[in-house]
Amino acid sequence: MGKQFHEVAGAVQALRKIYVETEVDQKLVPQLHRLFSVGEDGQLSHEPTRFTGGQETHGILYIAGAGSGKTTTIQRVLSEFAPLAENPETGLPRYVFIQVSSPATLKSLGLGILAKLGVETVSERAKVWDIWKQVRHRLAVMDISLLWIDEAHDMFRSANAAELNSMLKMLKSLMQGEHPVVLILSGTEKLGDITAQDPQNDRRFTKIMPRDLDFGVDNEQVDALVQHYAGEAGLKVRLGNDLSNRLIYAGRFRFGRMVDYLIHAIEVALMRDAGCLEMEDFAEAWAAQESCEPHENLFERHDWVDIPLDRIAKEHAEAVSSKSGSTRKAGKTK
Repeated sequence: MGKQFHEVAGAVQALRKIYVETEVDQKLVPQLHRLFSVGEDGQLSHEPTRFTGGQETHGILYIAGAGSGKTTTIQRVLSEFAPLAENPETGLPRYVFIQVSSPATLKSLGLGILAKLGVETVSERAKVWDIWKQVRHRLAVMDISLLWIDEAHDMFRSANAAELNSMLKMLKSLMQGEHPVVLILSGTEKLGDITAQDPQNDRRFTKIMPRDLDFGVDNEQVDALVQHYAGEAGLKVRLGNDLSNRLIYAGRFRFGRMVDYLIHAIEVALMRDAGCLEMEDFAEAWAAQESCEPHENLFERHDWVDIPLDRIAKEHAEAVSSKSGSTRKAGKTK
């Protein structure tokens, strides 16, 4: 008798709770530390470091493509950052997280932050400036030290020049005044392009940009992850030598997306109760997520690298191919 649905669901849920530390964690943690001051006890406090003669705080731009795992990484780092742990007076963390809904306006974003701060009802007649005055007031009252805005590029998706300027001024205002906060803005590459339009704002942010996975560079790590996750699910592994390359490509060279495919394949293996993770499990997971024809299945074709995925993956593969071609030519020249 095969595994019951609830048993598979429980195993998959456990896999999704596994956190894999990457080089990005090693970059993010020290940058976060430098944004908070040391107290009289010699320990890092929840008080933001003041820059520019004590007039303002600084922040972090975390720029990465969809599926890179940026949200999970930031959540993990903040949850383990002791200075922002529970405020004994409120029983809540000293940071607030909000995910931008597209399209966003100054008003909708302000209302969203207020909701996170416990203000659910705001007059429909409230002006934008009044909403943001309430935001700054609530941040101060609740002694919030850090505001994290995820999918921040959507703050500027439909903004005209005037709205864009207002958004950037708003960000600046949150890092100034009597109770300034540290800002973390996370989003796609568009976010960096937009903030760069305002040099004064841009200089206030440290930029963290995780690199994409790459053939030959990350295969050992991917193989180890496959073995680890399969082992946690009680599965043996019987896979081809090029599984790691196929998995990197399937994930569009993004770490988080690659792990999602791995977990989906393990779920398929558990559902068929075979006791072993095989290439056919990845093929079935791929077909389910990509809705592809059998001849387009990345985990079945020998010439899988010729399967067009999306622009990012295609351009990356072309760059790798070009690099390999140059290397071969150089070898022949010698």
